[in-house]
Amino acid sequence: MKELMLGNKAIARGLYEAGCKVISSYPGTPSTEITEEAAKYDEIYCEWAPNEKVALEVAHGATLGGVRSATAMKHVGLNVAADPLFTISYQGLNAGLVICVADDPGMHSSQNEQDSRHYAEAAKVPMLEPSDSAECILFTKKAFELSEKYNTPVFIKTCTRVAHSQSVVEPGERVVPNQVPYVKDPTKVMMTANSRNAHIRVEQRTKDLIALAENCEFNRVEMGDTSVGIITSSTSYQYAKEIFGEKASILKLGMIYPMPEKLIKDFASKVDKVIVLEELDPFIENHCRKLGLDVVGKETFPICGEFSQNLLKNCLGMEVPKTMHIDDEIPGRPPVMCAGCPHRGIFYVLKKHNVMVYGDIGCYTLGAIAPLNSMDLNVCMGASCSGLHGFNKAMGTEGEKHSVGVIGDSTFVHSGITGITDISYNMTNSTVIILDNSITGMTGHQQNPTTGKNLRGEPAGKVDLEALCKALGYRRVRVVDPYDMAEVETVLLEELEAEEPSIIISRRPCVMIKGTVHKPPIKVDKDKCVGCKACMKIGCPAISVRNGKVEIDETLCIGCKVCSQMCKFKALPQNDEEEA
Repeated sequence: MKELMLGNKAIARGLYEAGCKVISSYPGTPSTEITEEAAKYDEIYCEWAPNEKVALEVAHGATLGGVRSATAMKHVGLNVAADPLFTISYQGLNAGLVICVADDPGMHSSQNEQDSRHYAEAAKVPMLEPSDSAECILFTKKAFELSEKYNTPVFIKTCTRVAHSQSVVEPGERVVPNQVPYVKDPTKVMMTANSRNAHIRVEQRTKDLIALAENCEFNRVEMGDTSVGIITSSTSYQYAKEIFGEKASILKLGMIYPMPEKLIKDFASKVDKVIVLEELDPFIENHCRKLGLDVVGKETFPICGEFSQNLLKNCLGMEVPKTMHIDDEIPGRPPVMCAGCPHRGIFYVLKKHNVMVYGDIGCYTLGAIAPLNSMDLNVCMGASCSGLHGFNKAMGTEGEKHSVGVIGDSTFVHSGITGITDISYNMTNSTVIILDNSITGMTGHQQNPTTGKNLRGEPAGKVDLEALCKALGYRRVRVVDPYDMAEVETVLLEELEAEEPSIIISRRPCVMIKGTVHKPPIKVDKDKCVGCKACMKIGCPAISVRNGKVEIDETLCIGCKVCSQMCKFKALPQNDEEEA
């Protein structure tokens, strides 16, 4: 029976139908739902790993055990997984391994806009790129066949639009291959002669895959008007179809690495002009130019950002409908921390004392936005810890007394542990604040090793952050309630003055965790409010000022009373007696 299915859900369905038995991933938008949807199938073991490197290693280990496995991550997560990726490409597998990676053109929820296709080329690993949900299922199933035939991991590469859009699919049945027996093979130890021989095999494999790409089901030619020929892939193919309809001649590349040579040349020879449509880097374009083809590419289309039908029409000099003009102004809607977010008070105190804040990746990155404006920079998962250490090595006491690293609980387990180990081992008087909100918040509330629950919400091993930090050499480990502004301020100033490394754990569950019980919204005493707007300095979306008086949106306020601690006139009650 046909149904509408999200791209990520379709990939999960493809994993299921292909007989995949093990999936290990780390959540990251826009890839997260792949593993969440796969976990709904009891036949597949699914887990959240501490990071993407671990996830890929787990998945690879499962293939050595003889079962089909997979891992899913966003584009920046592939950076973390790159270390095992390159060697696994040499070493090979025992059963099929699929690596799902989702790029984020337009950076809807990412710190950069990198193009994962370069990893396929660099690691010499084949990459399939579906353009809709039906292809997500088909390509995922076929990826396992390629993986086992050519003894290589295979990428399924999507982007935000494919991952988070719906199209029609027709689900099939699950077919589970027989488990492959494990046989000891000394050539799999990647050292000296083994590695050299493996490299030779990989190069031959690439030649074999190029030959496959010349005439395979992933790449297809749709001939139409021969005045223009379009070479494209992924969502750019969908845009081309919507712009040109059935008139244009199109070469759609579903295997984006390695790409065919003869097929592309033959297609180009049949049209008067070749246009390459692709988001981000000129990956297809450069391949065409290496083949000696004269194509229209990035000199016409942007290298930055996400494409759309109207953007491409504008670039091609075509008429853009007035009702959907590319220059239409849309009111700004900046992201903001939720009302009652436990991170808000921490950032207010940091700003109050003009502390340099080396930030990290998570919803707390919003601490950089007005009116808090208290995060100086961020780089990647875990960089707040190791980066702070380097900053203080350069700045000395001047830095140590006026700087902190800020990192979330999930990000800390992902990549922060090694950073605080460096601080402890190589001794800077650095202060790291772990924002423990008991969940992986930014990607949609996934469990992590600090929550005591696994992916399915079942009881699991729980990392004790205090014990871990002490085991790594920290004598000063303080736990604060971020709703208690006075406590936060006192502890922060004490730890900044300390002559040794220190950890502050800010512990309060995310307000959006299902089942969290909130206090009643705050009642404003309008007679006491003088309109000073001090409460507005924390940037809570539940607070506004109208007609010179503060107002609280009762549908948003959770009664955290952080704003009450800002009010010198007691217009916002701090305790039940004042409110009564």
